[in-house]
Amino acid sequence: MFNSVLGIDVSKHKLDVALLMNGRCFYATFDNLRTGFRKLVQWLNQHKAGQVHACLEATGMYGEAVAEFLHVSGHTVSVINPSRIKAFAESQMIRNKTDRSDARVIADFCLAQRPAKWSPPDPAMRDLRTLVRQLDDLKAMHQQERNRLVSGVSLPAALRTLRRHIDFLDREMKTVQAHIKAHVALHPHLKQLVALLMTIPGIGSKTACKLIAEIQDIDTFDSPKQLAAYAGVSPRIFVSGSSVHRKSRMSKKGNSLLRSALFFPAIVAKHHNPVLRPFADRLALAGKPPMAVTGAVMRKLLHIVFGVWKSGLPFDPALAHQSVLFS
Repeated sequence: MFNSVLGIDVSKHKLDVALLMNGRCFYATFDNLRTGFRKLVQWLNQHKAGQVHACLEATGMYGEAVAEFLHVSGHTVSVINPSRIKAFAESQMIRNKTDRSDARVIADFCLAQRPAKWSPPDPAMRDLRTLVRQLDDLKAMHQQERNRLVSGVSLPAALRTLRRHIDFLDREMKTVQAHIKAHVALHPHLKQLVALLMTIPGIGSKTACKLIAEIQDIDTFDSPKQLAAYAGVSPRIFVSGSSVHRKSRMSKKGNSLLRSALFFPAIVAKHHNPVLRPFADRLALAGKPPMAVTGAVMRKLLHIVFGVWKSGLPFDPALAHQSVLFS
């Protein structure tokens, strides 16, 4: 057990922290820079906090540096899905929302729940995630510019600018795609993992890279249901009393990038995966709407990814069939 718990509310430029120790709470704010991290550790030492259990929300890239710094400094770190913190705050009937109060809520959550320990991602995995996300950003900008091009813009100067920008983005996307391919080839464990996931019908090299980039470490998850919840593809059931029974829907609370990476592979898998095709057909015959079928296939496809990655064995229809039936 830890004597001290540290809640960290992370923003782009600063860290608001709440230290729970010996029944008291101490607050402070530090720059979200390496100099600020050092001052944070000095502050902990001044309070004689010892080894703390630090908790922060998974807020993308802004919190990774301080999490890694505290980990290297000998502290235990947990990185939490923001939806869990929100649910905890609601359960405690906390209505005020400031950076300082958010840090206190995170500290209280850490003290009550004792969440799992976080470890820094493998550098090769982290760099792959950076490249994959950069490619996604470029694709989004490319689509925005193409939409503008067909929106009725007629001014010649504006059209020339749009076309130049689209051509530039085309070149940049090809460059990043080449970087991703070279990065995977340079790291044998990534190359092997990409090849392993590609044995699953419906998953190509681009999807495999996206899945690896967003999952990072499969050992973080104890079950395929945990992974599905992380991606936000688990069904959300709403039943209240005896009269309110709404249709179950995809929760969409989780990693949206991982969820979006599954959409088109699920559409392919509905027609070509020997396990998921009959599963999708059964749902369609039962009257499920097409989007509901696709969502269910996304979830089951991720279950298969979990089994293949966790076992290190190529896709086996017999084993995958059991996963679809009983998970």
